[in-house]
Amino acid sequence: MIAANPIELAVGNMVRRVLHIIREEDVSLTSSAIPGVSVESDDDESDSKSSYSAAAIAAANRSALRAPSLHNLLESIPDPVKTPEAPAASVGDSDSKSRSGDRNSVSWKLKHNVIEGITELLQDLDDYHTHVAEQALEHIHQNEVILTLGRSRSLLKFLLEAKKKRSFQVVVAEGAPRYQGHTLAKELAEKGLQTTVITDSAVFAMISRVNMVIIGAHAVMANGGVLAPVGMHMVALAARRHAVPFVVLAGVHKLCPQYPHKPYTLLNDMKSPAEVVEFGELSECFAAGTGDHTTYVVNPTFDYIPPDLVSIFITDTGGHNPSYVYRLIAEYYSPEDYFLQ
Repeated sequence: MIAANPIELAVGNMVRRVLHIIREEDVSLTSSAIPGVSVESDDDESDSKSSYSAAAIAAANRSALRAPSLHNLLESIPDPVKTPEAPAASVGDSDSKSRSGDRNSVSWKLKHNVIEGITELLQDLDDYHTHVAEQALEHIHQNEVILTLGRSRSLLKFLLEAKKKRSFQVVVAEGAPRYQGHTLAKELAEKGLQTTVITDSAVFAMISRVNMVIIGAHAVMANGGVLAPVGMHMVALAARRHAVPFVVLAGVHKLCPQYPHKPYTLLNDMKSPAEVVEFGELSECFAAGTGDHTTYVVNPTFDYIPPDLVSIFITDTGGHNPSYVYRLIAEYYSPEDYFLQ
């Protein structure tokens, strides 16, 4: 899936999140079980305590020495060898005991905890728009002017949540050549929010009247840089020139542990030039008889915004400075999974 669309960084982020959940649960269960291996006591209660067999210790050592993988982490570890008891009364009793033993095994607990962790992750993904929007009143105040470019679902819910208790104006740059700003402006106007649409070239002229710039992000890199729809870098430069706060809305699932290396080429998607100019209009730009191009049309999808142009990130876990992104990445991803093979 990652190879099919390398630009969609959220796919790799979800793979890393799931691997991190598995590693955390494996470490927590191992750390709680392995210390009991060498514990010996002369008390009468020591006879009832379970101890791991040599096969269990060998399996744990093999799992630790081998390269990390999903299969190794979820591999079954033999159950503790318990004190022999009286023979079973019947076959039914032995079957029920075996089923209960399976439920108490380390492998079953690991799988159960991993499923719970993944369920919580899915719930966070479903609710992240709501969690981001809940912080709107902390950042948008009465009679302010907000500038944005393009369209984002997080941005739409963020502005509509602030509208419930604040009166403010939104200036939307149209976001050529896809003009998603027109869609956002229509949606805001239908909800009764005062909205003004401007061309992208008018951003610098309007930025001095703006109190804050709020945008959505495609991805947030490990250094705090942002991948956003094309045209955002221009808006960020204008905001810094006029000392206007530049706020980025992004869920934690968009945090990517990779650093931007040539983001304008390696982390970009070049769309068809027909969105910028019709092919028929360029017919005269070809050298007669040779087929050589004399005009090239570039239509990138994303812009890269350096971290020094970003004022704050608003995520579903709260607001964070760009310099704190590395700490969030260390919390949600394992270092072994930064580069997926």
